[in-house]
Amino acid sequence: MNATGAAADGTDDTDAPSIELRLYVAGQSPKCMRAIENLAVVCSEHLAGRYHVEVIDLLENPALARGDEIIAVPTLIRKLPVPIRRIIGDLSDTDKVLVGLQIRSKKSSP
Repeated sequence: MNATGAAADGTDDTDAPSIELRLYVAGQSPKCMRAIENLAVVCSEHLAGRYHVEVIDLLENPALARGDEIIAVPTLIRKLPVPIRRIIGDLSDTDKVLVGLQIRSKKSSP
């Protein structure tokens, strides 16, 4: 995953707001690996050039869970812009991830 979120053409859209994400995982379980892959797709398709991702493996650094009050993994946290947003799960439902991160608003029901 491109942790800096540079655009595919090498440019950086400095006018776009930067989104800081932190993904907590526990080793290489299938669910955690799916979350990493799904987040990579969401970032490349919807946040190109505007994001920074930090992946934290709680098997290697369990004390880091305390600071963000992690109770389940995988958990994605949007640190910036505020307010902080949390999404638990493998991030397979792209629409829910985009709404949860406040990148897209909920679609109106017909």
